[in-house]
Amino acid sequence: MLSVLVGHSFFLRFDAKQFERAKPYPPLATLQIAELLRGQGHEVSLFDAMLASSTKDFDNMLERRRPQLVVLYEDNYNYLSKMCLARMREAACSMITSARRGGARVIVAGSDASDAPEPYLQAGADAALRGEGLEALNLLLRRLDTHPSLDHRALVEGIAQAVTQVDGRLLRGHAATTISLPQPRAAEAAHLEAPAAWDLVEIERYRATWIAAHGSFSLNMAASKGCSFRCAWCAKPIWGQHYQQRSPAAVAAEMADLKRRFAPDHIWFADDIFGFRADWVQRFAAELKAHGGGVPFTIQTRADLVSDTMAQALSDAGCYEAWIGAESGSQRVLDAMDKGTTVAEILQARRRLRAAGVRVGFFIQLGYLGEGLDELLQTRRLIEEAKPDDIGVSVSYPLPGTRFHEQVKTQLGGKTHWEDSADLAMMFQGSFGTDFYREVRDLLHAQVDLGRIDGRTWHRGHHELQQRWTRLISGASAAALTA
Repeated sequence: MLSVLVGHSFFLRFDAKQFERAKPYPPLATLQIAELLRGQGHEVSLFDAMLASSTKDFDNMLERRRPQLVVLYEDNYNYLSKMCLARMREAACSMITSARRGGARVIVAGSDASDAPEPYLQAGADAALRGEGLEALNLLLRRLDTHPSLDHRALVEGIAQAVTQVDGRLLRGHAATTISLPQPRAAEAAHLEAPAAWDLVEIERYRATWIAAHGSFSLNMAASKGCSFRCAWCAKPIWGQHYQQRSPAAVAAEMADLKRRFAPDHIWFADDIFGFRADWVQRFAAELKAHGGGVPFTIQTRADLVSDTMAQALSDAGCYEAWIGAESGSQRVLDAMDKGTTVAEILQARRRLRAAGVRVGFFIQLGYLGEGLDELLQTRRLIEEAKPDDIGVSVSYPLPGTRFHEQVKTQLGGKTHWEDSADLAMMFQGSFGTDFYREVRDLLHAQVDLGRIDGRTWHRGHHELQQRWTRLISGASAAALTA
């Protein structure tokens, strides 16, 4: 059996916005892989970058553990890992170089490695796995276990039928190898219920961070993988179009276990779409009741999935807050995105969830193709009418493998990824520039804040907000006339 160091490269400290938010979650997918390898008999240790200070912490762990193999397996449930932030890629490549220098073999997996394996291979990785890569990882580990001294080329020869040469090039002496195997459905189903190696996580450090910043402690779970919808901007390099759902009983049992072991005050479900069907959520609520009750939780969902029955089922299960991918208040923009929802459905979902006692957050996306000033003002009106409890605002982010990326790829320059989650830079030619969209973001947040107050304070805030919108619109109109 091999000594394996499993880790990931999302350093909270490398993202100023997320570090300030102070809402760290353990890397679920990384922990599942750690438990999978441990179950196969390997000696497994964990490097959790989330609360680490820098890649120097990784170097120190390498020195202590001296692993034969390093598996950098990014957390596929973390939407920030899916965004492939440039700062985290730099960190991963630094870690790969350190591991190779220390004599370890290196395998990498994640959204960015699936889309762009070359930087990781140039840094010294033996192989980059596409998608979840479970079967390919198992094959590589078996070969390394049997022949630990195999050189790079010999390591992958045994699964040559599954090897794709990237442009046939050699990168720094290492074949530019990515490995992509069809994922057997049986393996997918088995891994869907895979436990996580929670004992390897420094839970008390997470708890201390949360308590200091928020006075409460949150942990994360996942009840499903993937999304079957086809929004034009949504990249799916890990699970493709598949949506795989766990059983309500298994999810309830896991929540009960986390409640017993770690006593979180809140659970964040990292699913792209939680529950999907009202009957699943109803069974989940019943299972939680049988366990003596669950933990208040937050989810992500779609407006068109929120029926009256679904809203009530979520409330019965203990859902505290639901985030909806509203994206825009313009039906024209939603249709251009292939979103498959309507503005009326967004408003209806908000009303239904509010009636059931569930807080609502909207994800808003600015700058999509065809969005002009009129469409932006429609988004403003959506926020004014719906009065969501919170919003998250981004600008459209072209990721490889999406129809959106195909539409704008000729406009992309040297900057193809945000440095961190606060970057909010336009990377293609939108109707307006980065500074304009950042101002719109701030105005939309101010609109939500205004909805939380009343009386004279509201009137004064409303007047000031109207003046800010007027200045922004006047400036945009003047710029359009002189363009």
